[in-house]
Amino acid sequence: MRLTPIVLTLAIAGATMASAGYGQRADDQINPRSAALVEQARAATASGQYEQANDLLESALAVDPRNRAAYIALGRVAQAQHLPGKALRYYSDALRLEPNDISALAAQGEAFVQRGAVERARANLTRVRALCRQTCPQGDQLAAVIQRGPPAEVLAAQRPDQGPPSETPAPRRN
Repeated sequence: MRLTPIVLTLAIAGATMASAGYGQRADDQINPRSAALVEQARAATASGQYEQANDLLESALAVDPRNRAAYIALGRVAQAQHLPGKALRYYSDALRLEPNDISALAAQGEAFVQRGAVERARANLTRVRALCRQTCPQGDQLAAVIQRGPPAEVLAAQRPDQGPPSETPAPRRN
């Protein structure tokens, strides 16, 4: 009789702790609704509907902010719109969740090349190859993008001494 309150208190405490642990999801388990929105966004991206894809991906992140695939897909949409700076931000968000995400590292390297930062892309390639330990498609694709180099307009912008002919003044003759 004297032990009943103590046993009851311990039972209630044990039940409370067990139910709290049972209600939480594991870090690697993504909400299925968020994953479905990412798939819809990929289809919209493939058909060139970038605004719709962007909206779907932002909704996916509202449902589950731990969805790395949504951040990577947002980066791909930004790259398709020729916004490598914005893409790099999304890839960084994905890498904050998982620093060794090979897909995010490779996509970030591609965005670096699109922006003209080829050396940083090479550093990403080295890291991707170290994580793969063998050849992997992400590393091969990043190597091909690095081989092609940055877009022509980025190369032209990086060479300030060679502007368009209309900007260079003609020499004056007396």
